Amino acid sequence: MNLKLRLTILSFLQFFVWGAWLITMANFWFGTKHWDGTQFGAVFGTMGIASIFMPTITGIIADRWVNAERIFSVLQILYGVTLFILPHSTDPNSFFSIMLVAMCFYMPTIALANSISYTVLKNSDLDVVKDFPPIRVWGTIGFIVAMWITNLTGNKATEGQFYIGGVAAIILGIYALSLPKCPPQKLIDKSAPLMEQLGLNAFKLFGSYKMALFFVFSMLLGAALQLTNAYGDVFLSEFAHFPKYADSFVVQRSTIIMSISQVSETLFILAIPFFLKRFGIKKVMLMSMFAWVLRFGFFAYGVPDGYGLSLIILSCIVYGMAFDFFNISGSLFVETTTDKKIRSSAQGLFMMMTNGFGAVFGSYIAGWAIDKFFTHRFTTVSDLSAYLQTTPDNPTFLEILKNGFNSAVNPDGTLSSIVMVKDWQNIWLSFAAYALVLAILFAILFRHKHNPEDVSTVKH
Repeated sequence: MNLKLRLTILSFLQFFVWGAWLITMANFWFGTKHWDGTQFGAVFGTMGIASIFMPTITGIIADRWVNAERIFSVLQILYGVTLFILPHSTDPNSFFSIMLVAMCFYMPTIALANSISYTVLKNSDLDVVKDFPPIRVWGTIGFIVAMWITNLTGNKATEGQFYIGGVAAIILGIYALSLPKCPPQKLIDKSAPLMEQLGLNAFKLFGSYKMALFFVFSMLLGAALQLTNAYGDVFLSEFAHFPKYADSFVVQRSTIIMSISQVSETLFILAIPFFLKRFGIKKVMLMSMFAWVLRFGFFAYGVPDGYGLSLIILSCIVYGMAFDFFNISGSLFVETTTDKKIRSSAQGLFMMMTNGFGAVFGSYIAGWAIDKFFTHRFTTVSDLSAYLQTTPDNPTFLEILKNGFNSAVNPDGTLSSIVMVKDWQNIWLSFAAYALVLAILFAILFRHKHNPEDVSTVKH
């Protein structure tokens, strides 16, 4: 089999096993299990917790003792097995614990997959800059395909989404053993200080005001990514609570609508070189922050029909700019402003701040805030029906009340159990305000002069 094709399959499956459940997990949590938002924020934060320490540990093992493809294989198989166990959790705490284990197995495989691809391409005398991006873009396609399969098979609110990911992960783990060998490089001197061996010497970059500020903003913007991943699909799905939208395409195929974001991501990647060369790193990062404002703002006023549907689609389109422009330009900023001796560690620190601490911060705070400030609690049928823009005797509303909220109407007009509905408009407006404040502060505080030579080598 062609070498590039083999690596393309690796990339496709790497993100397929994540996309099968990442965007739709909230539907299982809120719609099927009916667990609360604060605990969900903690569960989504497991990705961040795992990202703080697991990539470093597995990186040291791959650099010193075990072939990268073998570590990758073992981790993927263990991840797949854990996904099979996950939906059998009986309470939020056990779900959290099992998800944390799953993420400890999965998160380091993202870096390992890149490392394997780089090593194989270099060993075959291929141009990494030229040949890797077309391979990596199939990862995003794999993510999209997984989202579509989960939605079209009716599994976006069931345990089936985890089984889809689990089966694919085990297949990927077995497939990885067929890849060319990637033995330990053993580039780190055994006599080197412990800080260097652990890749922690990059933390001295916090001694620079400019770098410290950059990493803080990386963390804060990393939190925004978790907000949209965690709540985007369930936001669209919960329009099912409104009788007039219950049978809309947006509700039935919410995951497919959300996949427009990933399609946009692949397209904006192609535009990054032009924007970087024309406007510079700081302005491109600012564009990303204002794109996050639009992402959340469009969601706030989006509904499943008419003009509102256009806003939902626009939100998905600007996601590509919001996500790609900061991640790529931020990585390039690290590449062009740090010493080559600590460059790899600095890139790891950038990822730790965004996908690690930023993810934990965003998940916990958002889950707590949504539960405390943006969840309406209804005790009477009249108040609930008015909020859902219908009448108390609407047959569709009564069916939603029974099947969607597990409640019923008492003879006196009260509800048999409290019904909780999230105030999505104000949730998204709050997130938009958060992103706007970040953008303004970044524009004022972060000083960086555009040097076209810094991006002259960017081709993809």
